[in-house]
Amino acid sequence: MKRQIIRIDEELCTGCGECVPSCAEGAIQIIDGKARLVKDALCDGLGACLGECPEGALTIEEREADEFDEELVEEHLEKLKEPKKPAHPLGGATGASSILFRQEHRGHGHGGGCPGSQPMTFVEPTSPSGEEGTRQSQLRQWPVQLHLLSPNAQYFQGADVVLCGDCVPFAMADFHKDYLKGRSLAIACPKLDSGQDVYLQKLVAMIDEARINTLTVLIMQVPCCSGLTHLAQRAVSLAKRKVPIKVVVVGLRGEVLSEDWA
Repeated sequence: MKRQIIRIDEELCTGCGECVPSCAEGAIQIIDGKARLVKDALCDGLGACLGECPEGALTIEEREADEFDEELVEEHLEKLKEPKKPAHPLGGATGASSILFRQEHRGHGHGGGCPGSQPMTFVEPTSPSGEEGTRQSQLRQWPVQLHLLSPNAQYFQGADVVLCGDCVPFAMADFHKDYLKGRSLAIACPKLDSGQDVYLQKLVAMIDEARINTLTVLIMQVPCCSGLTHLAQRAVSLAKRKVPIKVVVVGLRGEVLSEDWA
């Protein structure tokens, strides 16, 4: 049938993700760094997302498209809430010293048999360091990339969690001291990473299953990074439990531009 439906101009789209939370049907997702219409039948064509795009990449067009399907929308939204099951069982890491870490085996895979994605919790205490000289890393786990980690890993149980844009630690000189110390970490790039529906499912699982204590989102001031905030806010809205969420916006020189509880 011919009807009105959203059109996304890929050339104008920067992948900032501003439009994603404005679509109540979940019809728009960031895929390969661009906003995409997941399925025609998920879009009602009313254009609630139009005013959210800072680049003007969203318009309404009339074309042949599947009829809007409310039942499909409900199924789609339910699917987004469900943690995605891994395709392969957890692989074992080799050559790792038991003095430095212990391995976690809690029922979720992290990348097939790749040793680099084996979850680890560092058990050596992190000693305090002064402002001068070599500083001690405050990282307490491995892996850190959101695609690789398990939402049910031991280091997320009841933890204060930092969800961090990939670029933030490179900009902030005191990231370890000010934000990572005493917290568990997940990093992601809302512009370049694919499979952000998986990210959403993992964050919901952290909240509901790992029962994390707080979620602090650190993003750069660039527009594309704000998609990480929207992702976290959507996860909080979909989760059965409610957790406090803080959003920290970091400038390109590493200064904190804003720090607010959302």
